[in-house]
Amino acid sequence: MTRHSRPASCVLSRRTFIASTLAAGASAAALPLLLRRAVAQAAAYRIDVHHHLSPPTHIEALRKASLGTPPTYNWSVAKSLEDMDKAGVATSITSVTTPAVSFLDNDNARRVARECNEYAAKLMTDHPGRFGIFATLPLPHVDASLQEIAFALDTLKADGICLMTNYGDKWLGAPEFAPVMEELNRRKAVVYTHPAAANCCRNLVPDIPDQIIEFGTDTTRTIANLVFSGTTVRCPDIRFIFSHAGGTMPFLVERLQLLPGISPKLKQGGWDFEKVSAQLTRYHYDTAQSAHPGALSSLMRLVSVSQVVFGTDYPFRTSIDHVKGLAAYFSGADLIAIERGNAVKLIPRLQA
Repeated sequence: MTRHSRPASCVLSRRTFIASTLAAGASAAALPLLLRRAVAQAAAYRIDVHHHLSPPTHIEALRKASLGTPPTYNWSVAKSLEDMDKAGVATSITSVTTPAVSFLDNDNARRVARECNEYAAKLMTDHPGRFGIFATLPLPHVDASLQEIAFALDTLKADGICLMTNYGDKWLGAPEFAPVMEELNRRKAVVYTHPAAANCCRNLVPDIPDQIIEFGTDTTRTIANLVFSGTTVRCPDIRFIFSHAGGTMPFLVERLQLLPGISPKLKQGGWDFEKVSAQLTRYHYDTAQSAHPGALSSLMRLVSVSQVVFGTDYPFRTSIDHVKGLAAYFSGADLIAIERGNAVKLIPRLQA
């Protein structure tokens, strides 16, 4: 299969489409627009695992707390679909972006998380095949989060769970979150993580927003915390997806691998170079804001193509940006695996 080839099931016959459209009574004047839309959707095969939505309830909560950004506030379903169609994205798995509902008290976090998940489920119903759900949890509230896991996965049939990298400066391997991790492990859940900034490190450098430097660093913090707390060893059936090609972790990987050599506690706990490497190389990593040689070359020295999934960070970046960036680095079967096949293995219902 060549760099630009597509699965046969995705090919639409122009002649067949025009004939069926005319038979249905469409006017000749309407054909160009209808044809463009139909061809775009028929050729779509990509699966975006890092695509944000902005439910009205979440926007309201963000505005009251003076949080959020213009891309979050200006999101719409129509804009999502337009961006997807331009880039041949068949399905986007939606998630609420940072700070999710972590800034709310227990009752409001529970309410807003539930309403966000129900909104995402309705979006999935209203647009069959175009959307999926990584459900929001009301963390750091653990009991409420356990209830929302059950509702999201059992009732809404969510594709997985979305977690921030930290909640109140507690990273995902913190003892407080162990019940959540154990439940996600029991369910063999797909867990997509999205970075946040630690309280210590907000607004450190004038005119440089936290997401420019701190988000990638916080992904590395939570990976290290999950590994060295023993969480990923105790919970081997959680299928983690880390955003932005693992943040700074692939660049810093040797430091993590060598840490047991200078940490008596880790060494006594059985950690060594090989054990650390085995953990870091079994996760999945998305391409959001990382579809360029600097990030990809580092990531591909760490993991195989089978662990890389297509992500765009829409609406903060466009899907077509990532399509172009990946096509400049990968080709053939590797590119198709990243843009679709690897996500299907994680979420088999997407095969259809």
